[in-house]
Amino acid sequence: MTDTGTGQGPIKVMVVDDHPMWRDAVARDLGASGFDVVATAGDGEQAVRRAKAAAPDVLVLDLNLPAKPGVQVCKELVAANPALRVLVLSASGEHADVLEAVKSGATGYLLKSASTEELLDAVRRTAVGDPVFTPGLAGLVLGEYRRLAAEPTPAPDTGQPGAPQLTDRETEVLRLVAKGLSYKQIAERLVISHRTVQNHVQNTLGKLQLHNRVELVRYAIERGLDDE
Repeated sequence: MTDTGTGQGPIKVMVVDDHPMWRDAVARDLGASGFDVVATAGDGEQAVRRAKAAAPDVLVLDLNLPAKPGVQVCKELVAANPALRVLVLSASGEHADVLEAVKSGATGYLLKSASTEELLDAVRRTAVGDPVFTPGLAGLVLGEYRRLAAEPTPAPDTGQPGAPQLTDRETEVLRLVAKGLSYKQIAERLVISHRTVQNHVQNTLGKLQLHNRVELVRYAIERGLDDE
């Protein structure tokens, strides 16, 4: 049984792909490895409807879908449930597709050329909030975070008197998140548990009124924490 690490039982996964054989194979591999496959869908409209009903922890999502594109599915579902983790599983390694997926709220991006073991590991890591990218794409995404951070945008209201203050350890974890380290790497670097890193990140998200890792990294880069 693939536990979530929170004592709440197996990780609930939904698989969305318009190719039935591929969709069934992925769902079968996940189920055989202890994941709870709560739903599957073959088009975008069906994906949104079923995901809202099934409430998966992780959505394994193809981008090229009929009825509604994958990025739109991702955007709608993450907006409806910010706790949802989305792992894009796509045949396309085009940079534009990767960046569009990340901007729409995807936690990670894996190419369909990945092995079954790589997919299973990616779903496990996605479930706990780690960013998972096919090798070569992580640097691209971090570069895009930096580009976005350079654009003038309304920042969270954290600089006002009485704004919540981060502890030294929360700031330290945030700095390493901004540098692109996974939760596991941060835990090893700081000699603390993976769960403790998750708790620090969740506390920081709450204090800063941010919703996901994308917003957190952007916040940190805007403040130059990735260069320290």
